[in-house]
Amino acid sequence: MSGLAGKVALVTGTAHGIGAAIAAALAADGATVHGVDRVPAPGVEPLDVTDAAAVAAFVARVGPVDVLVNNAGGVAGQTGRPVEEVTDEDWRAVVDANLTSTFVCTRAVVPGMKARGWGRVVNISSGAGRSVSLTGIQAYASAKAGQIGFTRQMAHELGRFGITVNCIAPGFVLSNPSTEAQWESYGEEGQAALLAGIAVRRLGTPADIAHGVRFFTAEASSWVTGQTIAVDGGHGIF
Repeated sequence: MSGLAGKVALVTGTAHGIGAAIAAALAADGATVHGVDRVPAPGVEPLDVTDAAAVAAFVARVGPVDVLVNNAGGVAGQTGRPVEEVTDEDWRAVVDANLTSTFVCTRAVVPGMKARGWGRVVNISSGAGRSVSLTGIQAYASAKAGQIGFTRQMAHELGRFGITVNCIAPGFVLSNPSTEAQWESYGEEGQAALLAGIAVRRLGTPADIAHGVRFFTAEASSWVTGQTIAVDGGHGIF
C-alpha cells in the first residue's frame, strides 16, 4: 500500500498485539522497522519511551527516523476507581505512558524528518479519547484525548516541512492481557451488548489497526494530516 522501501520506522509498544501487527505491516511495506517496548520480547528492542534521555540516545544510535508510530500506552495495570481515590502517582503513570511518551518520541525524531523534508507520525489513541473510558479510568481517557489534540497541533506545526501527523482511535481490540481480561469480565450478556453496539458486529483485530497506519503512511495520503480516524467497526456512530 505505502511503499516504504528505504525508510526507517520506529514503532513503540511492540511486545504484542497492535504494536506487533503495525511493525509487521510496515516491514511488509519495505521499511526497516525498530520495534521497542519496556516489556522484553523476541525481536523487540528495550526502551522506556517515557525517558527522554533514553529515547534521544536510541534515535541517535539508529539514525534518522522517517516513520514514527506512537503506540505505547495502556492503563499501567489500573482499574477504574472513583476520582477521589486516584493518587497522583497513578494519574502520572497512565498519562506518562500514553501522552508524555508520544511527546518525547515525536520531539526526538522531528529534527531528522525536517532535515529530509519528509516524515510520517501516527499516534494510536483510543475510542476513550473521543468518548469515555469503558473501564472508568480518568487518566486514560484524558491522555488519549490529549493525543488527539497533540496530533492536530503537530500537524499544524510540521506540515510545512513535509511531515504529516495523524491519529487512529481504535475500538475494542483483543490485543493484550488487559483487554482480554476486560472482555472476560463482561460475561456473556455484557459481551453481547458490546457487540450489538458495533455496526459490523465483531471485535477489532490488531491487523485492522495496522491497516489504518498503512493508510496514513502511504505516499498517496500525503495531503491527509491532522486527522483522527476511528477504526472501531462503526461503534462511534451509535
